[in-house]
Amino acid sequence: MSIRTFRVTVRGVFDGLTDDQRAALLTDAAAHDVLRAAFTPEGSLTYDVAARPAFVFRFSDTGEEEEDILAATERAEAAARTWLTERGYGFKNLRSSAEDLSQAPLSKRQRRAARAADA
Repeated sequence: MSIRTFRVTVRGVFDGLTDDQRAALLTDAAAHDVLRAAFTPEGSLTYDVAARPAFVFRFSDTGEEEEDILAATERAEAAARTWLTERGYGFKNLRSSAEDLSQAPLSKRQRRAARAADA
């Protein structure tokens, strides 16, 4: 059985931030810039609270079955909630999307490499 890689994106909106919380987020904003975004097991947070109060967590996870993507999504949402709650950040509108990379379409370059490997 092969290992499947899942990418889970958890989106939401900061809610009821105090002035101190907003200032702390602005201070750390460079470390959470979208240019540093990556899908990681521990999660990668991006936001631009100066522009809008939205945030995105990106997680990677693995499983053996297609159904494991549901558990991966639940783990990602729980990790995002924990991170926000531990820091006292209010949030709302938490929603997730997940992708099984084994089901993702191949790019033109990947298809060409696969054909060359089969030949």
